[in-house]
Amino acid sequence: MTRLLVVLAAVAALLPAAAAHEHHGEAPTCSSGGGRVLAEFRPGEVTVDGHSDDWDRVEASEFALLPALDPDEDKAYSGGKVAVKAVHDGVNVFFMLQVDGAYAYSKGNSSKCPSVALMFQVGDNATYYNMGGCKDLRGSCTSKSCRGHEVDIMHFEIGNAIPGRLYGGNHIDNAVGNGGDRFGHLVDVYAWNPHCRYLDGVGPKENNSNAQNDWHGAWWHSSLTVHSGFVDDDNPYGKQDEKGTYYFEFSRSLRTMDQFQQDAQFTIGQPSNMAVAFWYPTDGKEWSDSEHYSASCNWLILDIQPSSEAAYYSPAPNRSWDAATAFALLLSVVAICLSIFVGYRVSKNRSTAQFTPLEQIQFAEERH
Repeated sequence: MTRLLVVLAAVAALLPAAAAHEHHGEAPTCSSGGGRVLAEFRPGEVTVDGHSDDWDRVEASEFALLPALDPDEDKAYSGGKVAVKAVHDGVNVFFMLQVDGAYAYSKGNSSKCPSVALMFQVGDNATYYNMGGCKDLRGSCTSKSCRGHEVDIMHFEIGNAIPGRLYGGNHIDNAVGNGGDRFGHLVDVYAWNPHCRYLDGVGPKENNSNAQNDWHGAWWHSSLTVHSGFVDDDNPYGKQDEKGTYYFEFSRSLRTMDQFQQDAQFTIGQPSNMAVAFWYPTDGKEWSDSEHYSASCNWLILDIQPSSEAAYYSPAPNRSWDAATAFALLLSVVAICLSIFVGYRVSKNRSTAQFTPLEQIQFAEERH
């Protein structure tokens, strides 16, 4: 019963965010639709801590943040564009989102704090608009009726998250078998449309108990001056309305152990469709549905590139065998040379040594 209550509470916490994604009617059009995010192979360069210093050499893709329901450029987010960066190390993919904005933080009230989300296409028929585009209504969605409309979502609400600390997948929530995060609300979600949105491992009728949260992430603001580490008692951590830039940093493995079409699976060298969403409490007011900004009004292309060295690398499967053969040949030559030298010295000593008959040796011993 306790476990069921935890799951239900987690799902209930997602409903306001689901409403913020809700779209109605025909898909809007905008001049800035589409775009590309490049993820180069850069192993060992970034640490997921919310800080941007280790991202300085990574190319950024910038997008205007337009209201999701009415992507009019005149109504764009007043703080400017969002810069999206991505890299991978062959095992994990990393994202950095940078958005200018005055510092706003209200402990325990995520709607009065900035929030971000990443969405990825999973099903072949999943659309950017209407979060997958399944036409089923609330309560009627199933994995069969909405098959092919799955989207994968990472949503980070920072109202209970300490800046610079890591949130997302953890042993406690993963042991329950869902994509929740009871500590910082960096959750792993899948959806078929805005009405049918669930934590990984939680469905309209059942709980797939082997699901987990595959994401990790942290946030920071450029106005914060303490770099040794904040604790919960330090909130609100910075000065309200201080100008600066928000940083949201995330990582996830390229492939997951998902068996239910709830996670996007990334492949090096193959493009993936993604989207970026941002919420901000303008003038200190709680953000509402209309203040859901999107980096585009269509899918962005995530380009996970192979290593640049791969094009110039020629595999040599027999290289180790050739080295061993050469070494053995060298030893053989040295052994032969030593054998010839020793044989020569022995033969030379034999030719100069004097032969003494045995009888003379015995006679000499008798005289003594």
